[in-house]
Amino acid sequence: MHLLVPFASDTSEACRHVLRDLALPNLARLLPMLSPAARNEGEASSFSPPHERALATASGWHGGDGCLPFAAHTAAGDGLGVGEQAWGLVTPAHWQLGRDHVLMTDPAYLCLADAESHELFASVRGLFESVGFAMAFGSASRWYIGRVDLEGFATASLDRAIGRSVDAWLGDDASAVGRLLRRLQSEVQLVFHVHPVNEAREERDEPVVNSIWLSGCGRAQPAEAAASPEIAASLRAPLLAGDWAAWAEAWNALDASVIAALLTRAERGEPIALTLCGERTALRFEGQRRPLWERLRARWRGAEPHAVLESL
Repeated sequence: MHLLVPFASDTSEACRHVLRDLALPNLARLLPMLSPAARNEGEASSFSPPHERALATASGWHGGDGCLPFAAHTAAGDGLGVGEQAWGLVTPAHWQLGRDHVLMTDPAYLCLADAESHELFASVRGLFESVGFAMAFGSASRWYIGRVDLEGFATASLDRAIGRSVDAWLGDDASAVGRLLRRLQSEVQLVFHVHPVNEAREERDEPVVNSIWLSGCGRAQPAEAAASPEIAASLRAPLLAGDWAAWAEAWNALDASVIAALLTRAERGEPIALTLCGERTALRFEGQRRPLWERLRARWRGAEPHAVLESL
């Protein structure tokens, strides 16, 4: 069993403060039973966050920063025939306009209905197809565009941009495809500004869909399915929202459930792996049951969970 935990920490002082008061007894018992197996270092400014890099590594995918082919694989999961085309994930989004910045809010908060999404999608499909992009509908929150020059086009993960000013994450507009996509984004925003779906949402006092986010560009690559980890997703929403009380509760629940189950497997001598992902680093641990004296020595010498998490 391989458990991957995204958003296990971040670099903010608020997170560090919460971590030092967080009791994770099962993780504290588990870590001394494991040995560090791989450390994927990066920067907090990288387009691909550590959990995406770790998932790509586990799947055997290749690509540089911001060029991991998540869109093509998600599209295939949505039942689309991706073929040899390069694909990008287009996420309907709400950009919150501030005095000196534009903030990306979590698209999940839109609670966009299928009918609304289909109408919005139909209104901009022609913009993309008129300049040679294929465009496909995957779900209310997932649209896709395809074109050969999306291969190798670096984009920031949605998880990097949520809750932050979009300026730092918009990426390349120097290449021909980058300039084209930036223009298309502006045209999409104009269409959405007067769209009946958004007028109705405003009347209901709901956030409008006023932009899109492109991510995960690339062609599908063979995936090592047997190596796919189980993903613990419960820490994502509270961390991105900066709700540290809810994030601490989610960590406690995770420790009492999935981490506890992983500990039980480790105590039975089963091979396990645990990958903890922060804002910069993904740290993978592996191990089988070791003699009691070895575990006690490791626990005596090992770092406390909060110190491990702060290092990410």
